[in-house]
Amino acid sequence: MTFVDRMLGFVTDDPRKSLLVEMHGVTKVPTPNSDTSDRIGRARGFLRAQGVVKGDRVVLVAPNSARWVAADLAILAEGAISVPMYARQAPAELAEMMHDAEPRVVIASDDALAEAIRGEWPEAPLVTFEELFRGDVIDEPAVPRADDDVATVIYTSGTSGAAKGVMLTMANIDAMLPTVTASLERLMGKRGEDDVVFHYLPFCFAGSRIVLWTCLYRNNPIHMSTDLNDLKTEFTAARPHYFLNVPTLLERIKNGVEDNLMEQNPAVVALYERAKRAYQRDVCGRGRVADGMILAAARALIFNKIKAKIGPRLECLICGSAPLGEDTQVWFEMLGIPVYQVYGLTETTAIATMDEPRAAKPGRVGHAIPGTEMKLAEDGELLVRGDNIFAGYWRNEDATKAAFSDDGWLLTGDAAEVDNSGNWRIVGRTRNILVPSSGHNIAPEPIEQQLVETIRGAEHAVVFGHARPFLTAVISGPVDEGDVEARVEALNSELPHYRRIRKWFVAPELFSPENGLLTANQKLKRGALESHFKDKLDEVYA
Repeated sequence: MTFVDRMLGFVTDDPRKSLLVEMHGVTKVPTPNSDTSDRIGRARGFLRAQGVVKGDRVVLVAPNSARWVAADLAILAEGAISVPMYARQAPAELAEMMHDAEPRVVIASDDALAEAIRGEWPEAPLVTFEELFRGDVIDEPAVPRADDDVATVIYTSGTSGAAKGVMLTMANIDAMLPTVTASLERLMGKRGEDDVVFHYLPFCFAGSRIVLWTCLYRNNPIHMSTDLNDLKTEFTAARPHYFLNVPTLLERIKNGVEDNLMEQNPAVVALYERAKRAYQRDVCGRGRVADGMILAAARALIFNKIKAKIGPRLECLICGSAPLGEDTQVWFEMLGIPVYQVYGLTETTAIATMDEPRAAKPGRVGHAIPGTEMKLAEDGELLVRGDNIFAGYWRNEDATKAAFSDDGWLLTGDAAEVDNSGNWRIVGRTRNILVPSSGHNIAPEPIEQQLVETIRGAEHAVVFGHARPFLTAVISGPVDEGDVEARVEALNSELPHYRRIRKWFVAPELFSPENGLLTANQKLKRGALESHFKDKLDEVYA
């Protein structure tokens, strides 16, 4: 039985259960499995009427919703290759990826999105959800597929060039979902009822897709955000046990809480600061006798209240996509909210490592998951192989060949280190290394991470300096320049001379996918950033 068969079985076997729950503000809107099954059947009928056959690509570009999930399952059930794309991406970029995929059908959520795509690709074979779910119901088992058949093509974020379509096979996903299921059961235990899972990240990303599919694979409902502008309200109303995050959100939560605390009674602020220092000493194994009493008082008066406000039923947080700052991870754990990290690429079917309960270490991303091998190349690059490794890039043999070593290991492009227990740390991108005119090799990510963590209001930081005489940082966000100055000076005091930030400036705008400075999943587009700030950088270095 494939993962598709299993998910379809759960949807059809219990028509009264609602595996898909949309959050609309404070209101939960469950979709009964009977409705999901009907939508899947109608979408299958529509796709078949459009001539879609096994192996055809079908693009799905829409925000998260119960209809998105039904459309995705219908594509998979028909044996077609599901190609999800980010609805908020620039239409020109979407059209470029669609041309590459050569889809039989492009499914857009609504007329407005369809028209935006037609503006870039007038001949696009576009349909909307309204049309898709008008088809005649097909009530048949899923079209059989072999292990090496491609199930989905997910386009990479394109941080360093044109996006490439990552081909994930049935075998990749059939190997990953039981592994993630077993890991979640170790993390959460068996509570005798469904986990309450909240999700806000777009399903078109590999990690989000695995979260969605794992819920369906476990016959466990998923609560979906429908409005990122109302995320706090939705999350509070959902009252989840856990949810997947990117570091940016956790840093915003931490900074927001601390900003509010600074406005409280001075005695509360003083206790908080003392307890924070006490906890950090405890983590480092340098605890003092009085620290226990300080922490007990802070838990009773401050920490438990913060935790209840963040999420009264929250048992843990799962974080991936980018390195999470150690200070942020320790801060949540201080409140009693464990943070478990996950590391992986789209090319590793989203996951290569996962933290284990009671073995998580701040700054590290966990051990290799079962069935996955990891090692370091001579230059420190992380290499991976296993059942989760993708089949190659869609119609791009040169890029596929370049992604692997001569002996078949995936070249991740990440610089890493591992401790004696096999717990991994990602220290930067080998391909992002800056080499200033001094000749030193500098990974910018650790410096950028510290800047974002320590400067209040900082949304992003990017460090430049390749082939230049020194490093320069650009900060985005509503920051105070005096605070930036102080934080940069404090950071520099801890760094060797060649890694110090000699100049910095605040960007006049936030970085976003819409202005082309971030990828769709919020990663820095370094080439675009360097071009964007070229004139200012030339002025700085002049």
